[in-house]
Amino acid sequence: MDIARPELKARKRRRRIVIAAVTVALLAAAGIGLARLGPALPSVERGSVLVDVVKRGELLREVRGPGTLVPKEIRWIAAETAAHVERIVVKPGAAVRPDTVILELANPEVDDQLLAAKTAVTAAQSDLAAKRTDLDSRLLDEQSAYAAAKTDFENTRMQAEAEKIVAEKGIIPAVQYKKSLVTLEQLKNRVSIEEQRVEEFKRNIAAQLAAERARLDQLVATRELRQRQADALHVRAGIEGILQQVPVEEGQQVAAGANLARVAKPGELMAELRIAETQAKDVALGQPVKVDTRNGLVDGKVLRVDPAVQNGSVQVDVELVGALPAGARPDLSVDGTIEIERLPDVLHVGRPAFGQPDSEVRLFRVGDDGVAVRVPVRLGKSSVNRIEIVQGLAVGDRVVLSDTSAYDQYDRIRLK
Repeated sequence: MDIARPELKARKRRRRIVIAAVTVALLAAAGIGLARLGPALPSVERGSVLVDVVKRGELLREVRGPGTLVPKEIRWIAAETAAHVERIVVKPGAAVRPDTVILELANPEVDDQLLAAKTAVTAAQSDLAAKRTDLDSRLLDEQSAYAAAKTDFENTRMQAEAEKIVAEKGIIPAVQYKKSLVTLEQLKNRVSIEEQRVEEFKRNIAAQLAAERARLDQLVATRELRQRQADALHVRAGIEGILQQVPVEEGQQVAAGANLARVAKPGELMAELRIAETQAKDVALGQPVKVDTRNGLVDGKVLRVDPAVQNGSVQVDVELVGALPAGARPDLSVDGTIEIERLPDVLHVGRPAFGQPDSEVRLFRVGDDGVAVRVPVRLGKSSVNRIEIVQGLAVGDRVVLSDTSAYDQYDRIRLK
């Protein structure tokens, strides 16, 4: 027969209760642990990001920009008058001398204006000569009248002196002598007037001839202008060098002032660099420059900084002081690196993406366990590839330089 064992049932019930309680406690502890862990860290392939180490030492501040080699002396030849191109005598790339004819232009109006100017000058010269002859003749008449007045005065003076003696002796009436004195005084005034008239006429002659000469000079200037315009139809180089461009074609109509050709001296080159406007603020005259011509480096120095900004960049002219490598020629593309200053003992690291000088950014600092934690970093002065660390990092810290905008919502990421 079966014997009832109530103590076994109680023991089994107690065991179930203990197991359930332990299970509940374990589940609760696991839940609390998972809650404390937070969300899972996003993983990033280590090879897909750029990591650099913070260093201490000298930081060479530089700015870099592309550019081209250009001649120091360039001469653009412009059309002095409207014309059409009859013939291109010399092609680009040829060596030219100052009197080398590059283009031949034609403009019939210029020829007609030159002929009219020459005729006007000839007529004005004839008018001046005729005017001078007429005035000289009239001056002679005035001088003749002056001489006659002086003769009458001298004759009357001698007569009065003679009458004075005989009048004192009573030979002639005293009234006759007095009449001679009155006539003498009148003739004296006449001589003075005739003398003034001669001097005034001489000044009048000078004024009239000056006016005629001024008109003649104006016509001569016009003739010389028309002559230059006619000569300019034969377009000459003006300097010795290489013909670089002829931006016109035969038969083309060109306006006055249009560029017809460009001549440069190829032996004297300089570099024109385009520096980003955000980096050009520290560029100054005389700073050393390294110009990469793709065939060697050339030393130079900053010669001029354009005060204006064009298309987001500032033009910097560089004088080349080193020997040019083979193959250096005008319009060759180059890269230039300008040395701004040397910071002797600073913390520095590679430039992070979107890291601007004198700003504060949040960078991921990588730990030994591969977890990168975002930390605030104060940046200072920058160079081409390096930037100064003012605050937030120490020597030996490893930071992520790549663009991490995709993880802006995370303060920690894991590199794997």
